[in-house]
Amino acid sequence: MRRAHLAITLVLVMALASCGGGPTSSAGGVELRIVTTVSPITSIAENIGGTRVRITGIVPEGVNSHTFEPPPSLAKTLAEADLLIVNGLFLEEPALELARTSLRPGVPVLSLGDSAIARDEWLFDFSFPGSGGRPNPHLWPDPVLALRYAGLIRAEFAKLDPENTSYYAGNYAAFSQQIDRLDAAIRASVASIPEKDRALLTYHDSWAYFARRYGLQVIGAVQPTDFSEPSAREVASLIEQVKALGVPAVFGSEVFPSPVMGQIARETGAAFVDQLRDDDLPGEPGGPRHSYIGLMVQNMEVMVAALGGDTSALSNIQTGFVFEGSPLTVYPQ
Repeated sequence: MRRAHLAITLVLVMALASCGGGPTSSAGGVELRIVTTVSPITSIAENIGGTRVRITGIVPEGVNSHTFEPPPSLAKTLAEADLLIVNGLFLEEPALELARTSLRPGVPVLSLGDSAIARDEWLFDFSFPGSGGRPNPHLWPDPVLALRYAGLIRAEFAKLDPENTSYYAGNYAAFSQQIDRLDAAIRASVASIPEKDRALLTYHDSWAYFARRYGLQVIGAVQPTDFSEPSAREVASLIEQVKALGVPAVFGSEVFPSPVMGQIARETGAAFVDQLRDDDLPGEPGGPRHSYIGLMVQNMEVMVAALGGDTSALSNIQTGFVFEGSPLTVYPQ
């Protein structure tokens, strides 16, 4: 009877552990179950968490994160999470709505953008006008702000899993060095662009914070705030602006295809480059550039070359993990 009782007890303990009653144990201590939204945030969290966290991204790569509607099946993933990490600044409202009814009581939500910058640092622009009260949420193309994201994630991981505080701190220090090298390479690359050509016309307004950091001028974005196509008057105004400034290239997006950008290029003589990525990491999961750093290096190679600059400073940037071992991360495709 005693053996039978012990067996039943063991089964019950194992069942409770599999039902999301808290962080599960692993060889390195606590294995946190993290849910993230867009893939650049997933990658940053992956570099800090290394092999001590299990991360599941919920916004598929190549999908418009502004309009992504999470399927009901994601409720189970959220119910098992120890932490939800979002960009915030109104980017993932449908996902947050599902999270409010799916997360276990007391599970924290880390809203990176709302903590990384103060309200007076918010930027408003064509796609995100001040009249709407919702700022441009694309902080991560600015690597310095991406490092602030990493610092917030490190602090939250250490709070939930204090036994691995030094591990997370070591990964953060290594990631910080990567960011410092990337920042220096971007500065050198942008400085090589003729000053008159340091202008960006993009389809989606993702580069406002990046441009402020590195001294480029965002002259416009084609996509209006309601994610429709621009009016004929708006397109005509952009064409005149590109002609007046002599902009060498206009930039489309792999995630937001638009024939309007091709029209602007044809009527102005600018090159049309549709290879910029907002939150779709290059290659496949596990590939050498499938990371936040890889995303930025590839974007800079495309952008700087199209504007007449030299990309050689980017050639030695390491784009892989900052830790040893195999991560436990799921990137939905």
